[in-house]
Amino acid sequence: MRVFVRLCLLCMLLMSVARAQTVDVTATPLSDTDIQLLRSDLQSGKNRVIADTMKFSDSESSAFWPIYRDFARDQHALGDERLSVIKDYAQHLETMNDATAKELSQRMIDIESKTVNLRRDYWPKFEKALGAKRAAKFYQVDNRLSLMINVQLASEIPLIP
Repeated sequence: MRVFVRLCLLCMLLMSVARAQTVDVTATPLSDTDIQLLRSDLQSGKNRVIADTMKFSDSESSAFWPIYRDFARDQHALGDERLSVIKDYAQHLETMNDATAKELSQRMIDIESKTVNLRRDYWPKFEKALGAKRAAKFYQVDNRLSLMINVQLASEIPLIP
């Protein structure tokens, strides 16, 4: 029950972060500092959910967190790419043509491919640190958190007119 309450709280945090990261054509864009602060809060919330859900032993914890920090850093780099696409999309929303739609779509497909490759590349590291079953559980948790963020983002980004 405690984990469920924390997940609900994290969902609310993620929704506000995701809402803040979307760019409305008429809105004032967030500064890089604002985005960094929001990401820091989001990452802190993710870390709490992961720790509460996984209930690491001391040895697992010491093996997991250094790998996870690198994984999260690489996820953030992909998040930067995604944010760039969202900003470009917002700038071109009302003037979208086929060429721009194709270019933006290809960039998002490339990001999705990089995301899958990132998970594939880190799997052996997490498996070595936690064992296959525990690493799979972590991937479930991480995937659910990512899906919550993506659903919120998708709900805030208007469809091409």
